[in-house]
Amino acid sequence: MKALDIEALADDAWLLRLDDRLDEGLNARVHALAARIAANAPDWLRDVVPAYASLAVFFEPRLVPASQVHAWLRRLVAVAGDDPPATAGRRVEIPMVYGGEYGPDLAAAADDLGIEPEQLASRHASGDYTVAMIGFAPGFPYLFGLDPALALPRLATPRVRVPAGSVGVAGGQTGIYPRDSPGGWRLLGRTPLRLFDPGSTPPSVLQPGDRVRFVAIDAAAYAALAEQKR
Repeated sequence: MKALDIEALADDAWLLRLDDRLDEGLNARVHALAARIAANAPDWLRDVVPAYASLAVFFEPRLVPASQVHAWLRRLVAVAGDDPPATAGRRVEIPMVYGGEYGPDLAAAADDLGIEPEQLASRHASGDYTVAMIGFAPGFPYLFGLDPALALPRLATPRVRVPAGSVGVAGGQTGIYPRDSPGGWRLLGRTPLRLFDPGSTPPSVLQPGDRVRFVAIDAAAYAALAEQKR
């Protein structure tokens, strides 16, 4: 792994860049560093936002100069050294219906992979996933852990509207759309869970480092769960 870089992200933020690769071990290091910063949080720390291979640290510039934050981060990183990754996050089950109106790309995706739709659904649901980061839209989890044999390219033409709760695949990742939005991921199914609620604390159901399993349900169970969430 290359030496860590600390670069200015904004007047009130520094970006700690560990590398530029998509790698689960590297991402675990990002989460470990985020946990260490949060555990030693000074009054001026506003937020810590992990990504795949970098970490944004936001501070209150009225309380501390940027140079002091930079020096503090350098000291903390030096002390952290090669700390082992943070303890795995919570285990969260995500119920979802595969295929049909809930997963309009399942059949075509399975055909592209040379397998049956039921096989694709089963293999997708058997994966152990980790929330690498939250991005694109509030509450949108990018998940590591997809079987490499199930990797699929994005749609050539993105959809204008992807329904909230849709579970998709793009490249070697799985993600869940937290709200209606445009998108080009291959949609395998949909969950009735509401992944983002600005009125909740925290607003995002999934957090970086959480462990995720998808649980296949039928349309009746989907409707029942959706009614409970209203």
